[in-house]
Parts: sequence; structure tokens; C-alpha cells
Amino acid sequence: MAKNSTRLDAPLGRGTTRQKPVSSDRFGRFTEWIARAMGTPTFLTILTLFCFLWIGYTVLAEQNGWWRFDSAALGFTALTLILSLQASYAAPLILLAQNRQDDRDRVQIEQDRQRAERNLADTEYLAREIVALRMSLEERNAQAVTRDVLRQELKALLAELDDRDERPTGAAPTGQTP
Repeated sequence: MAKNSTRLDAPLGRGTTRQKPVSSDRFGRFTEWIARAMGTPTFLTILTLFCFLWIGYTVLAEQNGWWRFDSAALGFTALTLILSLQASYAAPLILLAQNRQDDRDRVQIEQDRQRAERNLADTEYLAREIVALRMSLEERNAQAVTRDVLRQELKALLAELDDRDERPTGAAPTGQTP
């Protein structure tokens, strides 16, 4: 049994031919970078300049007999192929970037929904607490002594004290037996 050739539970050592797969997240970030770059005025300006330079060089090369890689007589076939190739890669890369954005949006929407549910639960809890506080305050206010009730109680106590002072010492209070 060879050291690393047949063991599937052991990591491969150096010098093996198996390649590590490209990280899909790294590739996704790359596609988003390309999609963002292609949607900028800078990219469009550079692409326009590239096309003008290509066409200008090709026309001058044909007139002066320079080395050329495209032909104006054939309708700039190489430039057309390059632009077609760029477009054929750009569309899938942009779609991949949009799919990643949709996934991020879906996660964000789910997090927003959960946050809204928590906020609703917190709001309902606070509303119940406020109602409980109001009810307890109403109960206390119902049991609270008003000024009139306090005056009546004080008058009754004063009258009782007056009755006690007017009685002879040693006599039992009214309604009580000695």
C-alpha cells in the first residue's frame, strides 16, 4: 500500500496531481467585479477608444503597407470576432453576478422579515406592559384618598378626640364597656 496513493481519508501530499477546485466565492466576486466594471462610463470609453484605435490602425496599415492583423476590406472581421467574444462572455458573467445579488437580496429580505417579526413582538409586549401599568394606576387611583375623603376622616377623628376630652377621666368611651 503506497503512502498517499490509496488512502482516501488522508490529505494529499505535495507533488500530487490533483488540483484544488477554484473557490466559487472567489469566482463569484470576480464576476461581480466584471459586471460592475462593464457598466461604467470608463469601460465604455475604453472600449470605444479601443475600437477607434483598431479601426484607425487597420486603415493606416492598409494604406502604408504596414503589418496588419485585420482587413478593412473584409469589414474588420477580427474586431468583430473580438467584440463578439467579449459579448459572449459578458452576458453569462453579468447573469452570474445578478444571481449572486438575488441570493444576497433573498437573505436580506429574510433577515428584514425576522427583524420585523421581532419588532412586532416587542411592540406588542410593550403595549401589554403599558396597559398593565395603566390598569394598576387606575386601581391605585380608585383606592387613593381624595381630599374630601381625607377631610371627612380627619373631622371624624377630631370629633372622637373631642368626645374623649369631654368625658370624665376613667369613664369608658362611647360604645365600649370597661
